[in-house]
Amino acid sequence: MNPLGMVSLGLMLCLIGGFGRIASAKLEEKFSWKQLAFDWPTPEAEAEAKSNGHYIEENNLPLGVERWQNRIFVTVPRWKAGVAATLNYIDINSTEKSPKLHPYPSWEANKLPIEVQPQDQKTPSGGRLDADKAQDAGIQLKDNSTIISTFRIQVDVCDRLWVLDTGLADILGSPKQITPNSILVFDLKTDTLLRRYTIPADQTKEDSFFANIVVDADRSECQDAFAYIPDLGAYGVIVYSLRNDKSYRVKHNFFHFDPLHGDFNVGGVYFQWTDGVFGLAVGPMNPDHSKDIYFHALASTKEFKVSNRVLQNESHVTGGDSYYDFKYVGDRGMNGQSTAEVFDPETGIIFYTQVNKDAIACWNIKRPYTPDTQGLIDSDSHTLVFPNDMKIDNEGNIWVLSDKMPTYLYKELDPSAVNYRILKGQNRDLIKGTPCEM
Repeated sequence: MNPLGMVSLGLMLCLIGGFGRIASAKLEEKFSWKQLAFDWPTPEAEAEAKSNGHYIEENNLPLGVERWQNRIFVTVPRWKAGVAATLNYIDINSTEKSPKLHPYPSWEANKLPIEVQPQDQKTPSGGRLDADKAQDAGIQLKDNSTIISTFRIQVDVCDRLWVLDTGLADILGSPKQITPNSILVFDLKTDTLLRRYTIPADQTKEDSFFANIVVDADRSECQDAFAYIPDLGAYGVIVYSLRNDKSYRVKHNFFHFDPLHGDFNVGGVYFQWTDGVFGLAVGPMNPDHSKDIYFHALASTKEFKVSNRVLQNESHVTGGDSYYDFKYVGDRGMNGQSTAEVFDPETGIIFYTQVNKDAIACWNIKRPYTPDTQGLIDSDSHTLVFPNDMKIDNEGNIWVLSDKMPTYLYKELDPSAVNYRILKGQNRDLIKGTPCEM
């Protein structure tokens, strides 16, 4: 055999082995959009919103996804002016490929209490990192159900929808802090607001940016739920107790970004981010009834964990004696940056995104955390350009939202091409043939 051929074959086998084996099943595209459309009350209402700048189609970028019964929730952060509604849902049984978004809980709850005018010029490159400092609008909301701008949401086992509202509008234009960062909890069975909690000002920093919320709850003890809110801009985690209606800030070195992994190339767009802790996943119940909380920074390839008992013990975790309670789990390897992760209790696997690889990957928590033990579920430079968020429902379905966000932030999306997708796959089918399958 040709020696060069042997070298090439050996190199190929090493590359394949370097990130485990690829799954046989692939994610299926469930919904897709060139630009988002909304279910306006009337055609006249839509026309008026377009004429006064309240609805600018190209400024509406979907970011977060969640599933509850027959609803797929989709968030649309107010990166720019002209976002029609920030929290929405679509019918899971819709036969339309590009269904219209229904504002949740209502159109009124998604209406901005102040005017935010579109900017005449394009926002300079730099995204969130180069955005101007937000001006405090100092608004007192008439309705606590009002949601200004949300990135990530989560449904818990008690049929409640948890929303992290940044209160921030027109982030890339002329940013306005309309309300403080807040946690909203909705009863999905009645579509009513159960709780609105404002994160105290002394728990936020100048560079704070809250874009995710992860809930730690058990069906038997719904009132004892906790929420963990990572601060990717100022490298901390806010811990909120539903029962005590109280929060506190946790800091740790592991929440910071890795300076060696802040370089990204997504869909041909090169950029650098310094985003810290962002992805979190609540692990299974341990024999002592504790749970491990897995987490990682966005600009990093490393995974860490800490017991929920540590996070929920305010005096201990904020008192300076908890540093060694946080553990290093392992490294995903080169270009392993990830926006989101979620634990699947059925299979014992953590599924996570791989934004530099246009991919979704997996790791079985019973195995060591190394590049060789990671499984590549799906990788597609067409349908998975910037997989931004993912969730797994109680039927074992994995839902992934990809949205080409770097192109939206730094260049310009093509309105004639499909830009946003929601993909779906079955957990056990997707892990077949990968190191995640035990």
